[in-house]
Amino acid sequence: MLKAKLSKGPLRIAGTMSGTSMDGVDVAVLETDGERIYGFGETDYRAYSEAEQRVISRAMGQWSGPDVDRAAVTVQVAHQQVLKSFEGLDLIGFHGQTLSHDPRGGRTLQVGDGQGLAQELKVPVAWDFRSADVQMGGEGAPLAPFFHFACAKWIKADAPVAFLNLGGVGNLTWVDPRKSAPEDAGALLAFDTGPANAPIDDLMRERLGKGFDEDGALAMKGAVETGALELFLAEAYFSRMPPKSLDRNDFAEMIDLVRELSDADAAATLTGMAAAAVAHGIEHCPSLPATLLVTGGGRKNPVMMEMLRVSLDCDVQPVEAVGLDGDMLEAQAFAFLAARVARGLPTSGPSTTGVKALVGGGVLSSPA
Repeated sequence: MLKAKLSKGPLRIAGTMSGTSMDGVDVAVLETDGERIYGFGETDYRAYSEAEQRVISRAMGQWSGPDVDRAAVTVQVAHQQVLKSFEGLDLIGFHGQTLSHDPRGGRTLQVGDGQGLAQELKVPVAWDFRSADVQMGGEGAPLAPFFHFACAKWIKADAPVAFLNLGGVGNLTWVDPRKSAPEDAGALLAFDTGPANAPIDDLMRERLGKGFDEDGALAMKGAVETGALELFLAEAYFSRMPPKSLDRNDFAEMIDLVRELSDADAAATLTGMAAAAVAHGIEHCPSLPATLLVTGGGRKNPVMMEMLRVSLDCDVQPVEAVGLDGDMLEAQAFAFLAARVARGLPTSGPSTTGVKALVGGGVLSSPA
């Protein structure tokens, strides 16, 4: 009954994202039928307080227990608060907060109760987007590529382009917009490139009590330690063929590689590692993209962006250069995926998560 109600025409959907940086909840409205973008709506952001960040951080890497329960409540309340200001919604795409991700072990955990959210807000909710993919042998990430395909169509790209999200972890989507649909053979390739902002943020908190390296100011004063960079690139992850994905803490030992360096050199080296991981990842793409469009917090770091431009033989631009919103692209992606869940369309496939066949992930919950 609910799917039938949501089965016709473009929908007004609020997508949400609470990412690995644990800074807060992004909400963005998208008008879509799950195949094409009809328009972009209003956005909002609800920051986590320092106390809330501590609650979520303590639960990172855990699968159950009191810390996980407390994090789940914190995430749920924050989403309810920010979503209450949105009116006229047909559907909500609720990602929740990833605490643990172990696709090789066949499990992933995003806390947040979509059924409870639907009942609280009186709006249908699509959620639990990753579990089905992981249960079928996929990586469960990244999940934005099908939306990136729609974005490439929206900007009228006529040659392969790539979208690079530099959040806590970096992930790359190569798109051939000449294909008709994201599930077509050769339309997409997606994978996590490696750690991005997470190690830099951890360094800043540990050494300086700051949340991140604003404008790359600290990295700009330092130099990359090549020995540490070489050790980093020798990690087995980089020799694995995509699709592949990472948990936020899979490269936690990166901090140890820069332990003896000055604050500035450590920041520069971790930034260089993130950029080098992307350059390594681009080599896996079927062809060099005409443009690399960068989204996520990393695009605001001029040191990171310059390192990418120096190391890549393609144009590197923030997604704003083509009229997209780099702060809200992931939230918009889960609005897009919510429409696909409601309409029974695939949300991931072999070329995006390595799953054996196309998967229509997600759970659809009614407020009734």
